[in-house]
Amino acid sequence: MIAPLIAGTLAGAALGAVSGLVPGVHANTMAGLLLSVSPLLVGTLGTPVLAAALVAALVTHTFLDCVPSTFLGVPDADTAVMVLPAHALCLEGRASEAVRLSAVGSACAVLWALPLSALFILLLPSLQPAIDWGIGLILLVVACYLVVFSESPSWSAGIFCVSGLLGLFAFRYSYLAWNGGSSVLMPLLSGLFGVAVLLSAAEGRMPPQERIASLPPVRSLVRTSLAGSAAGAIVGWLPGLSNAAANAVLASVIDYGDERRGYIVATSAANTANAFIGLAALYAIGRMRNGVMAALGTLTLPSYPMLLLAGVLAAAVAFGLTLLLSGTAGIFSKMPLRHLNRIVILFVVVLSFLLCGPFGLFILGAATLIGRVPALVEVRRVSCMGAVMVPVILSSLGVAVL
Repeated sequence: MIAPLIAGTLAGAALGAVSGLVPGVHANTMAGLLLSVSPLLVGTLGTPVLAAALVAALVTHTFLDCVPSTFLGVPDADTAVMVLPAHALCLEGRASEAVRLSAVGSACAVLWALPLSALFILLLPSLQPAIDWGIGLILLVVACYLVVFSESPSWSAGIFCVSGLLGLFAFRYSYLAWNGGSSVLMPLLSGLFGVAVLLSAAEGRMPPQERIASLPPVRSLVRTSLAGSAAGAIVGWLPGLSNAAANAVLASVIDYGDERRGYIVATSAANTANAFIGLAALYAIGRMRNGVMAALGTLTLPSYPMLLLAGVLAAAVAFGLTLLLSGTAGIFSKMPLRHLNRIVILFVVVLSFLLCGPFGLFILGAATLIGRVPALVEVRRVSCMGAVMVPVILSSLGVAVL
């Protein structure tokens, strides 16, 4: 059983590395690819290999998706808000530090996620009916907290609601996108948190990148990684929530302007913890929290400890890869920012078209216009998370909007 486990883990880690490093490609994409050839893989390698590969791909993706978001400022659904402090460090010549902080946050999350998974499996299944009923109210409270304690509650409320309307529109008419479904998240979040930021980015040249990186104090590291892991674990178990919601909550308690390093650790921890708790939810209550878990749900699953071990092994491989790639920031040193930003924006536009067609371009344009507003009125960009939170809140409260 060890040989299939290692083979599946290494194959999944390779796929997760590709999905993590290519902007706009998610681990769910790799899950669909593996699932499309599952009869061949199961017949030749066996179900345990395929299951381990799926888990390893998801975990590896959560480590490596920080690289394009830091170096290029192109977010995906799991790194949208993290782009702001990470890309800011990159422009200060500290991209290597940002990526290393993200890797450490994800590694800490693996340590926290193991006891959290056991605790959730023991305590939460019996409480699941009450949890399902109250999720909409919980998110509504979080949204109100984000608005009330922002720099300008009126502007934050307006941005939150307008971005929420755009999110409702995008998901309601997602069938107009070529690939439908969650593919609209790519142009939606890239416009709000990627293109909008790049359009207002400084010109000049990318500063020389330092290779020296220091970690936060142990006390701060423990606090931020635990907070991020807890947030990621909660949204990993609760129905209808994504890691974007966890990042929005973290932004309300960890100031990503004043405490950038801690925020990067926390959001990366949330991203990785979400993957492990999603696996626990699949085994404990049969809920499928993402595309990878949905793919696993179609298989005859091996034991939970086996897949948990695959996730831990993948995390070790991914941690090493992330640290290795953190040193490549120097490639961008002294590169003209105007040209780099234009190349990235063009890439996002092309990818939006390839994934979603004309509908994706419309969503990207509308999201970019909304994403420009926070900088103009000097409020935190986390208000734009209404694009994800409003649809989830309304659907959780039983309002038929999607």
